[in-house]
Amino acid sequence: MEKILLIGASGFVGTRLIEQLGKDNCRNIDKKQSAKYPEITTIRNILENDLIDSIPTATQTIVLLAAEHHDDVTPISLYYEVNVEGTQRVLDIMDYRGIKNIIFTSSVAVYGLNKSNPDENHPVEPFNHYGKSKLQAEELLREWYYKEPNIRSLTIIRPSVIFGERNRGNVYNLLKQIASGNFLMVGKGLNRKSMAYVGNIVAFFRYCIESQKPGYRIFNYVDKPDLDMNKLVQLVGTSLKKAKKPLRFPYLFGYIGGLCFDFLAILTGKKYTVSAVRVKKFCATTQFDSSNVMHTGFMAPFTLEEGIRNTLKYEFIDPKKEEIIFVSE
Repeated sequence: MEKILLIGASGFVGTRLIEQLGKDNCRNIDKKQSAKYPEITTIRNILENDLIDSIPTATQTIVLLAAEHHDDVTPISLYYEVNVEGTQRVLDIMDYRGIKNIIFTSSVAVYGLNKSNPDENHPVEPFNHYGKSKLQAEELLREWYYKEPNIRSLTIIRPSVIFGERNRGNVYNLLKQIASGNFLMVGKGLNRKSMAYVGNIVAFFRYCIESQKPGYRIFNYVDKPDLDMNKLVQLVGTSLKKAKKPLRFPYLFGYIGGLCFDFLAILTGKKYTVSAVRVKKFCATTQFDSSNVMHTGFMAPFTLEEGIRNTLKYEFIDPKKEEIIFVSE
C-alpha cells in the first residue's frame, strides 16, 4: 500500500487507472477531489509548497498525470506553470525523498500536425502551447534520469487522443454528432486518426508499473489499426444501426467558419465548441507508430473497434445517466 503515488488522478484516465490498480495499492494527489475515490485522495496543487508533505513515505513510484491540456487555457502561462514547473517540482521532491521511479504522461502533440506516422525517434515540432510545454517537461525528465541512469527508471508515455465511457471530450462530441445523423464532414474524410481506448491505456500503465526497472523508455500509445474519418463514420453508423452518408463541407470554408467563431468568442467573451484550431485538428492526419508498445509484449485487452462499440453502447444505446462523467479534450 502507498508504494504507488498518482498525481492528478481525479480525472477520466486517473479514475480508470485507480480502478485498474486497485484502490488499496495506490494513493492520489490532485487539486480537485476524486468523485469515485475520495478516501485515497489528498487535495493539493502541484504548484504549492505543501505538496511534499502529502507524499507518503513508502512511495516508490510516481505516476504523473497532472496537466493543463485544454485547447483554450487562459492565461497561456498556465500550460508552462503546471506542465513544466509542476514537473520540476515533482522531480525536486523525488530527489529529496530518494524516489527513483517515475511514469510520465506526455502526448503525441509534441510531434505537431500532419506528420507521416512518426515513431518515438521522429523529430518533434509541437504546434500549440500544450505540446510545447509537454516537450519541455520531457526534457526536464531526461535530464533528471541521466544524472543517475543506473538506478533511476523513467517511462514516458505519449498517448494519442483517449476516449471511452463517461468521457465528454472531443471524441465523444464527434461520436455524438455522427450518432445524431446530422454530422457535417469537413474535408474529404481520408485523414486517419490514431486513438486510444481508455481500457487499454490504463492496462498499459499497469503493465509499465509492474515491469519497470532502471532505464529510460518512451512509448507512443495507439490502438491499431488506425481508422480514417470515413471508416469511423461507417463504424458508428453500423453499430447504432443508423447508417447514413454525412453532409460534406470543403476544408477552406470550414476553417473560415472556425475563424468566425474565434472572432465571436473575442467579442462576447464566451467559449464555443467550434474554433479554427479544432477544425484544423479535425481535418489533420494524426497517425502515430506504436511499434515500441508491441515489442514490449503488452497485449491490449480490447481492439479499437471493441472500444468504440463499448463507448457507443454505454453512451447512446444503453446510457447510464447516474454515472460520474468527465469533461476533457
